[in-house]
Amino acid sequence: MNPAVAVVAVVVVSVATAVIGFYGLRISRTTGDFYVASRTVRPWWNASAIGGEYLSAASFLGVAGLVLLSGTDALWFPVGYTAGYLMLLLFVAAPLRRSGAYTIPDFTEARLDSRAVRRVTSLVVVVVGWLYIVPQLHGAALTIRITTGLPAWVGSLAVVIVVCLTVVAGGMRSITFVQAFQFWLKLTALAVPVLFIVFTLTGSGTAAVAPAAVNPTGMAPAGAYQNISLLVALLFGTLGLPHVLVRFYTNPDGSSARRTTLIVLGLLSVFYLFPTVYGLAGRMFAPELARSGQADAVVLLLPGHLIGGTAGDLLSALVVAGAFAAFLSTTSGLVVSLAGVISQDVLGGGVRGFRLAAVISAVVPLGFAVTTDSLALAGSVGLVFAFTASTVCPVLLLGIWWRGLTDTGAIAGMVTGAVLCGGAMVCGAVLGAGGIPFWLAQPAAWTVPAAFAVMVLVSRATKDRIPRTMPRVMTRLHTPERPLVTER
Repeated sequence: MNPAVAVVAVVVVSVATAVIGFYGLRISRTTGDFYVASRTVRPWWNASAIGGEYLSAASFLGVAGLVLLSGTDALWFPVGYTAGYLMLLLFVAAPLRRSGAYTIPDFTEARLDSRAVRRVTSLVVVVVGWLYIVPQLHGAALTIRITTGLPAWVGSLAVVIVVCLTVVAGGMRSITFVQAFQFWLKLTALAVPVLFIVFTLTGSGTAAVAPAAVNPTGMAPAGAYQNISLLVALLFGTLGLPHVLVRFYTNPDGSSARRTTLIVLGLLSVFYLFPTVYGLAGRMFAPELARSGQADAVVLLLPGHLIGGTAGDLLSALVVAGAFAAFLSTTSGLVVSLAGVISQDVLGGGVRGFRLAAVISAVVPLGFAVTTDSLALAGSVGLVFAFTASTVCPVLLLGIWWRGLTDTGAIAGMVTGAVLCGGAMVCGAVLGAGGIPFWLAQPAAWTVPAAFAVMVLVSRATKDRIPRTMPRVMTRLHTPERPLVTER
């Protein structure tokens, strides 16, 4: 595509994001506005914002790339991403909203009456957030390099600058407007080119499937273990994503949180149709992208490849704008959630502390992103889900639904999950994709049960540490509602 057109697309979406973010500054005044939008976000608006931040680089680019590479095996990703929200609806959304907390560490401290649990949870949340931001910056780097020819670091730096400006300007209330806009931009950016591609291929009478393109890479299908482990990571990992969970604190009440989740399920189901179509079309008509190592760029390159000309350039520009919106929206949500944790636990809270924490939250992963190479986007995000499923998810589920959880058990379970899953991730980075055993490449199938088991067993061994506040807290989690944590 024309590099100048791609640059214009990136600039337009960045400026639109900044303008909407600064609009949020006009109505962001209190600490509650910055942390949880004063708990006034309605279901449709909140669902659009959740879709904006949840549909990340892995969803916009990575799913299509995986479908191109491995066909139907890759469909576990959109299935798992969407089904994870069903688990949120069933087990987490309403009780978490009733907790009245600003952050996940707020919740664990109030539930277990322990500062030590809060500190460990805060550390885990920050690690999860930074691990998740890095693939977004890698995706921005890939997009800028492929479509404009500029150095890859320009894309990562541009995302961090725009995100810092919008988050510092208005916090959660500002980001809610931004992410809702970005979800509908992403959906449009995928849907419109797909329709043009379908009409073009139908009108030209192009054969539906070329025999040689059935398996363009020659990759062997994933085994049953890999698929099961991936599904465990995606289902349970969704329950522990800090930037998603903080969204439920912005609903007015628990019933609004449940309605928000139902709407999100519908929005995700529609969205994931389009990356799947891109991946299948790539297998049929552009298999050379897989063989040349550009699988993650299939969404960016396919409109120009199949349509060409001015129309192809314009459609490619729309896709680039949608991709950049994906990086911005997910990174914004992560930075907001991390800023809430860091500002309260390290910087003393308040609006000034939140703003400083937001800058720290964005700059640290930028350093990692510009000094590391991008992995397959969906695969790298899948490992983050596995880490989250092995750490944050157990303490949330057991904290909400099991009265026997203790602070010692919670800490032991989170540390176990972090060490096991983190160790598997480090081994994968050291050994490389070709040298790592399959059970380390997809560790969730054993790290998640291990974390739950340790948390339960240690809690049973330390029954005397069940907090005296447990009955009152559990009652508040499961009945209509009164804030558990006093707003700062």
